[in-house]
Amino acid sequence: MALDYTTYKEAKEKFRWSQRWSVFDGSKDRFNIAHECIDRHPVQEVAIRIKFDDGRTEQYTFGEFSRMTCQFANFLIRLGITPGDKVALLLSPSIEFYVSMFGIFRLGAVVTSCSPLFGPEAVAFRLENSAAKAIVTTRDCVKMIAPELIEKLKLKFIFAEDLVGDLKKEDARFSWNTDVDTPSMVQFSSGTTGAPKPIFYRHGAITVSAVVVKFAGGLTPDDTYFCPSSPAWGHGIWYGTISPLIYGKAIGAYSGKYDVEKCLEALEEWGVTNMAAISSHYRLIMESDKCDKYKLKLKKITYTGEAMGKWVVETLREKWGLTPYCQYGTTEAGPITLDYAGFTDWVVRPGSLGKPMIGGLKVTVIDEQGHELPAGEKGEIAIWRDNKWVGIGDSAYIDEDGYYWYVSRVDDVIISAGYTIGPIEVEGSLMNHPAVEECAVVGSPDRDRGDLVKAFIKLNEGYAPSDQLAKSIQDFVKAKLSKHEYPKEIEFIDELPKTPDGKIKRKVLKERERKLKLKV
Repeated sequence: MALDYTTYKEAKEKFRWSQRWSVFDGSKDRFNIAHECIDRHPVQEVAIRIKFDDGRTEQYTFGEFSRMTCQFANFLIRLGITPGDKVALLLSPSIEFYVSMFGIFRLGAVVTSCSPLFGPEAVAFRLENSAAKAIVTTRDCVKMIAPELIEKLKLKFIFAEDLVGDLKKEDARFSWNTDVDTPSMVQFSSGTTGAPKPIFYRHGAITVSAVVVKFAGGLTPDDTYFCPSSPAWGHGIWYGTISPLIYGKAIGAYSGKYDVEKCLEALEEWGVTNMAAISSHYRLIMESDKCDKYKLKLKKITYTGEAMGKWVVETLREKWGLTPYCQYGTTEAGPITLDYAGFTDWVVRPGSLGKPMIGGLKVTVIDEQGHELPAGEKGEIAIWRDNKWVGIGDSAYIDEDGYYWYVSRVDDVIISAGYTIGPIEVEGSLMNHPAVEECAVVGSPDRDRGDLVKAFIKLNEGYAPSDQLAKSIQDFVKAKLSKHEYPKEIEFIDELPKTPDGKIKRKVLKERERKLKLKV
């Protein structure tokens, strides 16, 4: 493998970003994600392993993967899709999902990934915002998309149920024509003050992943890799799907409702040595009584998405004999601070966010005036952009040895069980319920999820607070948005706190929740 530094000290002294190109065949003028992740590797080696929630396993070789993605690129052309067009994916991990994603990359079209957990409003927003020309999904998902939107976008449907059969008719050869600056994907990140924001990526973005999965993920030539994170989200896309393939290591995916025992089955069945997941995945495994039933070969585990509680760290050490490595970043900025599982001299400080990415963004902690703070003082994590410090919405402090320690969110974004949730989108859905006059959504501290989504609701005249009404409102939002976004708690309130100009003061509600929960 390229980038073979043994220690953090050596990498910090010698690594330069130009070295990442040694990993790849391509150059800045000719570069394609599908080629770099699939075509360069031995055709007989396993490229994809999927464990489904019903217990079955599927696997596919690089040869099969290469052929099918070429066929899918040709299929898209015959459908009228051209380079630069947006194609949405509304699928769980499956051969149809991966073939579609990398076939889109191969063509030079742009992936818009949607989670099957989304409801109609969330799907519609992403389709319309990205101006999708086509969507790959299952027939039972068609009802989620309004006929008017289908007509407006002239949306073409590609059905997963037919895809493998349809591809057999297509040419298995395809000549791609992209470079590092060719758009490849649009992800939507929940913002602090409005609807989800589109974040665009180009083919060259995978060169960053190549460095992170080696240095921070500790991926080695002997590893078997597994990441149960959904590929509809950043972690599942970049570090569950793309990163292992760069080095010819198979995707190890989980499909369906998360089940601890099925996850453990995959770890044992495949002989997984390197696992990347969100903190909640590990917590659920440690809380179960299933661990001792399985003989595992894990050597390294990394986590992201939310802070990991002290109990989970201690239990992982007790049951698996492993210390988890943290990876911290955002959809907009990429990797920010990391533990370095790839270096023999790296010392994990459990609970910390590690140190800034080697050779990456310039990072610090600032006060409200944008000035850098000394070690030990709490402020906002900031990155250096356009000749100034730009805060990213998380408060933290730096210790004397340069490790970063997370404190909390400084904005209104909610991080619950690894999912980043924008309150505005949830509030917009709540306001469509006939009982709701006004509402505010905040994160309420929760031992298991980090935060849970809580809604404060002022009712319209004619409605009275009740458990039945709260359940009705929850079900209403759950059907419209994602199953992880609906408010897990609802509190009916006579008046919402507001500024003199009428803006709702979410921070007041959020602080109240934190004080109440701290007393429990």
